Amino acid sequence: MSGKVVPIDWAASPERILLVAVEPSADALGAALLRELRPLFSAETLFEGCGGPLMEREGLKSLFPIDALSVMGLTDSVRAGPEALRRAAEIVRLAESERVDAIIFIDGWGFSRLCATRLKKRAPSTKLFKLGAPQVWASRPGRVGFVRKHFDGVLCLLPFEPRIFQEAGVRAAFIGNPNFQAAWAARGDGGAFRSRHEMGDAPLLVLVPGSRRSEIDRLMPVFAEAAKLLAERTPDLRFCIPLAPAVAERVRRKAARWPVPVTLVEPEERYDAFAAATAAIAKSGTVTTELAINHTPMAVAYKLDPLTAFWARRVMITPFVTILNVTAGDYVAPELLQGACTPRNLAGAVAPLLRESEARAEQLEAFPRLLASLAVDGPPAAKLGAEKIRAWMKGPA
Repeated sequence: MSGKVVPIDWAASPERILLVAVEPSADALGAALLRELRPLFSAETLFEGCGGPLMEREGLKSLFPIDALSVMGLTDSVRAGPEALRRAAEIVRLAESERVDAIIFIDGWGFSRLCATRLKKRAPSTKLFKLGAPQVWASRPGRVGFVRKHFDGVLCLLPFEPRIFQEAGVRAAFIGNPNFQAAWAARGDGGAFRSRHEMGDAPLLVLVPGSRRSEIDRLMPVFAEAAKLLAERTPDLRFCIPLAPAVAERVRRKAARWPVPVTLVEPEERYDAFAAATAAIAKSGTVTTELAINHTPMAVAYKLDPLTAFWARRVMITPFVTILNVTAGDYVAPELLQGACTPRNLAGAVAPLLRESEARAEQLEAFPRLLASLAVDGPPAAKLGAEKIRAWMKGPA
């Protein structure tokens, strides 16, 4: 038998595109993009990678579960490090050994960077794209150079991002945020929610502690004590928490020990709860824009582990963490972070939002202008993104 190596006929094999989403919040982004990519490629094209249930529902063949890689902060990242290295190696081996035309990394900058560093060395013919630009406007602007060296294009979710990358020679395009647009299309029915839960006209505070285990553990105890303080001031105040599937049981266990009654809301009622709410206390992230879409004024909260917080204070170049505030260039919604994220501070920030007040009116007045700039009612972001990916794959580098 001859020992001659027979080269793989790449042209005869079907196109293969990997989509990589390692955060629950990126699962919806990936699902929307995959839905729009399919019609632009042949029926034989393989769509694989890693994602959550929404991407799998759209037909993604998931190579491994994302749970262990969904982390926030330096301490959590250290714990997840060995798993991240192992999964990154799997992706690199696949791109080395089989035809992989493109890999689209969705959010998850740390894992994207880990993979991209190795892929450009070991699978240079595979094109790499990023859906959701690293937030260089917030911290570590030097990441623009890494993107220029390792990625073939960036799909930006915020209107002020493309210019930053284009000025550095990176192909970048603003497409809007599919999650924001989906939230706009699915705006909630507050009246129906109140009727189903027999809330009448009572004031309602929605509390959104997040979708990561670390967020639930750090924020729910603070939210519980803030709720207790607010209930003492406003005896008829009602409370609800929308459940995120990845942490639903964890939230149920903690809520059972809360000092006030709280209604736990299934995921399909999430936007109805937002629309029904008088005000909200929410962790920073996509949810703040979803609340604005449903005309719900809010106070924003977040707590990182101490090591990550120390590091963040040294690298942050913007005073804001909430997209609404970043877009406005001002504090539209109050941000209570780290040491400022206390029950008393949260209760004090949200109390004026539960009644007719200047603070409440200012938020409600600012929302339409900010949402327009974020293109929540614009052309479908996922469709624009898929068309860009197709053009970048077929066009010159």
